[in-house]
Amino acid sequence: MPAKPTLASVAKAAGVSIPTVSQVMRGTGRISEQTRKKVLQAAEDLHYVTDSRAASMRSGENREIGFVLNQFANPFNAEVVSGAVELLEAEGYLVSILDTRDDADRQGKQLRDFIRNGRGGLLWVPALETTAETLQLLRTHGLPTVTFLRHVSPDFDHVGIRNAEATATATNHLADLGHRHIAFFGGIGMNPVRKQRISGYQRTLQDLSLGPPIIWPSPDTKRAGMQEMLKLHDAHPEVTAVVCNGDMVALGACFGLMRAGLQPGRDVSIVGFDDTEDASVAIPALSTMAVSPKRLGRKLARTLLDRIKDPDMPVIVSEVSARFIARETTGPLQKDR
Repeated sequence: MPAKPTLASVAKAAGVSIPTVSQVMRGTGRISEQTRKKVLQAAEDLHYVTDSRAASMRSGENREIGFVLNQFANPFNAEVVSGAVELLEAEGYLVSILDTRDDADRQGKQLRDFIRNGRGGLLWVPALETTAETLQLLRTHGLPTVTFLRHVSPDFDHVGIRNAEATATATNHLADLGHRHIAFFGGIGMNPVRKQRISGYQRTLQDLSLGPPIIWPSPDTKRAGMQEMLKLHDAHPEVTAVVCNGDMVALGACFGLMRAGLQPGRDVSIVGFDDTEDASVAIPALSTMAVSPKRLGRKLARTLLDRIKDPDMPVIVSEVSARFIARETTGPLQKDR
């Protein structure tokens, strides 16, 4: 194996001093254009890569950001990550992504590792049952932190979604189409996000004197959504419209309806949540509550960059509104229903 290139080997190849190479790599000092090009060419020929951790130790500024998610397999989360990484990389940061799988113990280990390795900031979807000890760990070490979706502490900046408002909008839209038996479909347990979404749905049914509410749990995946939609239809054939906890479970619900010989949007209207890329390209295209995941990711990243730049600024809590996008899976109640 060839020796790992160093500042010294680049300096030797370029015929300059080590401090000159260091200044070129950091973009500092008064270096002639000819010398700069010579050093950069030598670095390229030797496949030299700057040691960012060593540079961070010298400057006191760490350019690595941790993004800790609760479920990376969810396409919504993947699109949020894409938006955040795009902005952070453009600003010269490296992003490390870890999946807690919503396990608080696993999360605790990951966060301790982040702190031990000196990360410069954290984007974080807190796991269910996140402990007070974990929150205190982040406070103690002063790690710039922005929570996402689940607001667990007033001490950290937060970016979220107006969940109850969104499901209220979806339920109102279905009622305006003439639907009177509307179910909420998807999600398991009463985590804060699902709880908010159910509350918006229930409150709207109550305000419109509709009901009773039908809340049908399901893992938020296409396969589970397909299977559970068949069960929901068998148990409640009167349901003609469904507000879903996310796009993936909504798409699964559409598959379930089609397996039962029903047409989404004609026989049963389906509304998703998120507006992931799959929603617009599906057949039929999914009506959904859009929150623009990539744009949310960029908002997360910008909030963290602002915190890193000004650690003493007031805590920022920002919640975005979703907008209804009508596609092919929603339509008016059929007269024979």
